Amino acid sequence: MKRISFIHSLLLVAAISVLGACQSKTAQKPEPLQVMTFNIRLDVSSDSLNSWPYRKAGAAQLISYYAPDLLGMQEVLPNQLADLKQALPQYTAIGVGRDDGKTAGEYCPVFFNTERFELLKHGDFSLSEQPETFGVKGWDAECNRVCTWALLTDKVNGGQVAYFNTHLDHIGTVARREGVRLVMQKMQELAPGVPAILTGDFNCGPEEEPSRVLEEGGMKNAQKVADITYGPSWSFHDFGRLPLAERPLLDYVYVTPQVEVARCRVIQDTPDGGGYYSDHNPVLVEIKSK
Repeated sequence: MKRISFIHSLLLVAAISVLGACQSKTAQKPEPLQVMTFNIRLDVSSDSLNSWPYRKAGAAQLISYYAPDLLGMQEVLPNQLADLKQALPQYTAIGVGRDDGKTAGEYCPVFFNTERFELLKHGDFSLSEQPETFGVKGWDAECNRVCTWALLTDKVNGGQVAYFNTHLDHIGTVARREGVRLVMQKMQELAPGVPAILTGDFNCGPEEEPSRVLEEGGMKNAQKVADITYGPSWSFHDFGRLPLAERPLLDYVYVTPQVEVARCRVIQDTPDGGGYYSDHNPVLVEIKSK
């Protein structure tokens, strides 16, 4: 009987060891990242009841509900950035105004969950032939444009990620193409070999030249490669005024080959009391490292 008890004890110890090893392995499994791109529509009084004062609380609530770890926004004016910082204290926000590289004009800010990430370095550049100069129009662009980027350490997984967020021109076809080429070049210069994410309003469809340039450069459109996609095939609706058949997909999340995409959702939510959070739907993507 003593010999049987001793054997049982050894088996119990071995089972506990195996269980502990399995739990340790599970604990080390990388946590997925939630990434959102959201054109919030700039604050203009001509939008009447769709103007920012009527939308800002709801937009912040939507962001808090879906709780992206990384968030890139477009068309953010300084007063809107201040409102969002106040309403979303769980995030650190970085970026500059496109008109002067400081506080003037629209931002393409990056928000990151402060508990999840540590900021290693960050910066901004203009989408133009003079990327270090702000307030200039690049190529055939109608407007001057900017890209904000951050190199971050994931406190949960221990790895690094490079995050770029931008807004391509709505008129200049050359500017859109050269803009994404510049972004890819900057990825190689600023974070070589680091898994990278690009979010933005591209002002063009998924089969147009900017997307082809990115895909030929090795980047992947999250909506095309996600294991699961959900929501409408469009993101811009002009505060609901565009007929369904005319609504385009303009907002994207792109990732480098080291990254897998589990889910991609175009969020079509609207406030209970009517109206809209923006004239664009946000896009939410769940990603993980290979």
